[in-house]
Amino acid sequence: QVQLVESGGGLVQAGGSLRLSCAASGHTFSNYYAGWFRQAPGKERQFVAAVTWSGNSIVYGDSVKGRFIISSDNSKNTIYLQMNSLKPEDTAVYFCAAKSRPGTVYTALAYEYWGPGTQVTVSS
Repeated sequence: QVQLVESGGGLVQAGGSLRLSCAASGHTFSNYYAGWFRQAPGKERQFVAAVTWSGNSIVYGDSVKGRFIISSDNSKNTIYLQMNSLKPEDTAVYFCAAKSRPGTVYTALAYEYWGPGTQVTVSS
């Protein structure tokens, strides 16, 4: 069993930066992925980025490529999302997720473990 807790959300102006953290407790799997999804009101949960706990494989969603950076610290069982050049359309609840099975990393259904989420609001 894995428990996930996000932190670091808040209110920022467009063009600004925020850093999210996700701390995991319980067992993690070095070669499997943890990731970030986001969900805006009335919209589906959207893939943002994923990284293996070991940090040797990273993927990004198209909407954040070149602006967001995902990383992991396996010694701390923590993943991070550095969000730069934020836009109002990045406003959403950001969820940390983890999976312990192989397969796609792009869909929410692939992940068994979820944090409660943290609100990110970008003002124009």
